[in-house]
Amino acid sequence: MSQSHTLLINADDQPELLERLLRIVRHRGFRLMSLDMHHTDDTNTVEITLQVKSDRPIANLQSQLDKLWDVSRVRLLPLEQQ
Repeated sequence: MSQSHTLLINADDQPELLERLLRIVRHRGFRLMSLDMHHTDDTNTVEITLQVKSDRPIANLQSQLDKLWDVSRVRLLPLEQQ
């Protein structure tokens, strides 16, 4: 049974950032349900909210996203906040 998860990602604003994030989501077997991105007060960083769905463990995706050099933080929202 597929579960929905929401990840909050803080990262440096780089032209290739979204492409790499989406590639990891696809390669890890997750389906992208929604994506929201906005610049924080510091224009060199962005906050991205990803909502994904899969029957695979979310920890695998979270770990892979956290390894990207321009990603500073990946947080998984608890189910009640989604």
